[in-house]
Amino acid sequence: MRKKLEKMEQAVASASMSQAGLIWYRFKKNKLAVFGLIVLSVLALVCFASPLYIDYQTVIQQNTSQQFISPGADGHIFGTDMYGRDLFARIMYGGMVSLSCGFAVLLIALILALFFGSVSGYFGGRVDFFVMRFIDIMMCVPYLLLAMALIMAMGQSTWSLLLAIGVAMFPGLTRLVRASIMTVRDSEYVDAAKCYGSPVWKILIKHIIPNGIGPVVVSATLMLGGIILAIAGFGFLGIGVAPPTPEWGTILSEARDYIRYYPYLGIIPGVAIGTSVLCINFVGDGIRDALDPRTKK
Repeated sequence: MRKKLEKMEQAVASASMSQAGLIWYRFKKNKLAVFGLIVLSVLALVCFASPLYIDYQTVIQQNTSQQFISPGADGHIFGTDMYGRDLFARIMYGGMVSLSCGFAVLLIALILALFFGSVSGYFGGRVDFFVMRFIDIMMCVPYLLLAMALIMAMGQSTWSLLLAIGVAMFPGLTRLVRASIMTVRDSEYVDAAKCYGSPVWKILIKHIIPNGIGPVVVSATLMLGGIILAIAGFGFLGIGVAPPTPEWGTILSEARDYIRYYPYLGIIPGVAIGTSVLCINFVGDGIRDALDPRTKK
């Protein structure tokens, strides 16, 4: 009886809600996704608001007389590093850099994937053949090695890092975009738009991409966690964001010689990276469940 009532409530909710409201209704049923969204939102808010309550000089200014202060002592929430810099301030600013770089890389990858995938999936034929062979060639090289080669070729800088990881990660998304476009390109509303004489770019932007973007959004959300890990990994290897700009991977790299004696220097930035990636994956799973057609009632 209880299950029947729940099904009736879902049916009433589905009939009375808009598409966006229905997606949010399904998303809220995933408790882990809601928890991940709340934690990620709080983390992003605290990090991006850090310039309002933290002086940047405390992030980069060295004071050797305050080296290796334990967390919670002398007013330092997370302690200080080997140069006497406040670790809490560096983690907050580092989170702002890591998260903003992650979203920037995802945007670059999405733009490239939408362009190549839409052109390939819509036109087909020789265009599809040449675009897909180009994507196959790029996918033959592991994305980390490809990104490292691009960084070395363009020179080490933040913009080179963002562009290199974005270019290295877009081929996988391109295939997904192409598959999504091919499922909707022969729909009746697309044929109607062609009959009205709409240009190709308008058909793609207004009709095809919005109706086939669901799986791409899910994949892109789940990819964001991997992007943040890649940025932190490059920072740890010394080819990411250049010091003294704080970034979670760079903070770990600078402290690796002292982690054995001062474990908090590795645990705190590691927890920040792990928490953000885990919450992003929770949110991605929730979005996937909300957009899955098999859950529609």
